[in-house]
Amino acid sequence: QVLSDVFNAPVYTIDTANSACLGSAYRAIHGLVAETNVSLADVVKLAPEPKLAVTPTTGAEELYRPLLKRYAELEQKVIYNPTSSC
Repeated sequence: QVLSDVFNAPVYTIDTANSACLGSAYRAIHGLVAETNVSLADVVKLAPEPKLAVTPTTGAEELYRPLLKRYAELEQKVIYNPTSSC
């Protein structure tokens, strides 16, 4: 639910063990065939069907939007000036 609320997006899951590893494997396959102009959609067309797990909580976007902006600012500060204190 937290991911859905923070990013204001629905979260889908697939009913398989190690689904995060499976997603990484599909991305790796996509990278290997990138020169053939195969789309990621074509690579994952045989993947298990995702199911909606959660949707964003009403009002959560107003809470998280400024926090995401602040996080992005801090991240840029660390990336471009890693010795500074935040």
